[in-house]
Amino acid sequence: MKLFLKGAAGALLISVVTSTSASAGVIASACVRSDREAASWRMCTCLQHVANQSLSRADQRLAAKFFRDPHMAQEIRTSRARSHEIFWERYKAFGDTAEVMCKGV
Repeated sequence: MKLFLKGAAGALLISVVTSTSASAGVIASACVRSDREAASWRMCTCLQHVANQSLSRADQRLAAKFFRDPHMAQEIRTSRARSHEIFWERYKAFGDTAEVMCKGV
């Protein structure tokens, strides 16, 4: 019986971890995988929450790439493409909101 309960508890733990990882958004996932010192799970989920409120899924996928390639953010910011200019306005608003909402997390 004890062996069965340990197995069931292990399966439940795996299920919870898997569903949590699967439900994490692209911003939180990229943040957690980054090598930034401030990238705690709480901070990353806060950033994801703000992203869910202010960025489309496509915007989130693009922004998540900045964690891996920060230079890409600079390229997008200085791009003359109108789509990049529009994205950057939304991304800057996201950053401003995240700074306020996630401060001290």
